[in-house]
Amino acid sequence: MTYSQGATHDRMAEINIIPLADVMLVLLIVFMIASPALTRRIVVDMPGSDDGTDRTEPPPPIRLRIDAAGQAYWNDSPAPMSALQAMMASEVRRDIHNQPRLEIDASGEAEYQAVTRVLAAAHNAELSRIAFVRR
Repeated sequence: MTYSQGATHDRMAEINIIPLADVMLVLLIVFMIASPALTRRIVVDMPGSDDGTDRTEPPPPIRLRIDAAGQAYWNDSPAPMSALQAMMASEVRRDIHNQPRLEIDASGEAEYQAVTRVLAAAHNAELSRIAFVRR
């Protein structure tokens, strides 16, 4: 086929937008999945202001030792496991915003179940400041 010099045959250039649409839909799905995670609130317990108006002396920590036999010692005094939750709850009720820190010193030979009972009691008493220490 020969073309004459004066004849113009315009060809329409078309852009295939199907791959672009696919990429945009994938990005939309990714952002729909990721956006709730970015907007989730994180509760942060911030310290008080630095002007000195709300500085209170923290209460002394509760030293809770668990020996190899599973016996608990509340500040070096023997305490039955069944009474620990009530003791922790009374400490929390004193001042809910300024709780004492529970320092758990578990013996290396202590049963895991004894430690989990102490942690469950602290959770049920709503004691939020817990630390594991080694003395």
